Amino acid sequence: MTTSHMIFDEWSDLYADRVHTMKRSAVRDLFAAASRSDIISLSGGMPDIRNLPLDIVADIASAAVTDQGVSALQYGSTIGRLDTREAICDYLVEDGIVAKPEQMILTSGSQQALDLIAKTFINPGDMIITEGPTYVSALQAFSAYQPQVCAIDLDEEGIRVDLVEAELKKHGRGGCKFIYTIPNFHNPTGITMSLARRRRLVELAREYGTILIEDNPYGQLRYTGEKVPAMRSMDDHVIYLGTVSKIFAPGLRVGWILAPKPILDQINLVKQGTDLCGSALNQVIVEHYFTTTDWRSIIASLIEVYKPRREAMLAALEEYFPPEATWTHPEGGFFVWVTLPRYLDTDELLPLALDKGVTYVPGKGCYPDGRGVSSMRIAFCYEQPEAIEEAIRRLAKVIEERMELYRAFIKAGLLEG
Repeated sequence: MTTSHMIFDEWSDLYADRVHTMKRSAVRDLFAAASRSDIISLSGGMPDIRNLPLDIVADIASAAVTDQGVSALQYGSTIGRLDTREAICDYLVEDGIVAKPEQMILTSGSQQALDLIAKTFINPGDMIITEGPTYVSALQAFSAYQPQVCAIDLDEEGIRVDLVEAELKKHGRGGCKFIYTIPNFHNPTGITMSLARRRRLVELAREYGTILIEDNPYGQLRYTGEKVPAMRSMDDHVIYLGTVSKIFAPGLRVGWILAPKPILDQINLVKQGTDLCGSALNQVIVEHYFTTTDWRSIIASLIEVYKPRREAMLAALEEYFPPEATWTHPEGGFFVWVTLPRYLDTDELLPLALDKGVTYVPGKGCYPDGRGVSSMRIAFCYEQPEAIEEAIRRLAKVIEERMELYRAFIKAGLLEG
């Protein structure tokens, strides 16, 4: 290879160590492929906003400028607009959460919230606990600050609190900086944590002097079953994260952190050095969404869109996938977690799936430690039911072909079973 064709980074010795330890986002890397017209995307957790009432959104956006004037276009406070925080506090009553504006800071989506929390709490080498698997971009945010990540297994009731307790005992009181969990329609598994597990997790956080972080982007998108109380409603020491990305518009990048005042003061200080302040205009739009629209009906219409897609995916998995595969049955949210026979590697299967016109997220990227090799996350939120069924049919063919190859190798004595 000639020098002109080599990629050479003359600045490689100047980058901070943290850059070399940061994880790539498998979801982000798949966006280019997923945008191809011949691809059915089961990879991105992209909300389908094509059915939003754009006339109402246009009125909101116009009112944001005409009602607020230049203040909507000016710098704002780091913590975010008071009126917007008040509107979000009113919204949180739906989840049984009693909050005051002074307990909240607005962020650029939940992703910035994760980064701010990590920046506030984590020193290199600190231990944190997550679910295993967990949200791939949470791992990406945390990895920049070089923690030791302990990923605790889940079962059908959510995170294994017995394993959490064992890990906390091993490190002692104060030995774990925080526990990060997505209790409702978990990303990537779709599992919802039971009430008993939530109560025990709150108790353990108190007992061992650690922070419990409850991330709830999907909680309003329930299709079956009964709502489970938020952990923040049980204990105001819980840090609670939310966003309008799944219930309104992800492009606005408005999220929030609800936390005890001393913690919020430190996060506010960190945020000042990060972005000075969020977009006042976007915050006013969100404020108008919660105060001037029938947002409950809008969310109900989103549920009517997503629910048939979930049902289409589960039915297609039942019809086309091999009996050796297992998968979760989410009551809401966007995702199903599929586990294949252990000899299959979903990273290796992905190029074959792309050739068939399907994308998904390989499971390995959802762990900090190399697990999840034979698992995948598939999303039902964006494609139409007919496309979802076709994608599952194609994906099943890829899996079956690789399983047949494996069986042939076993029969020929080239592999051990």
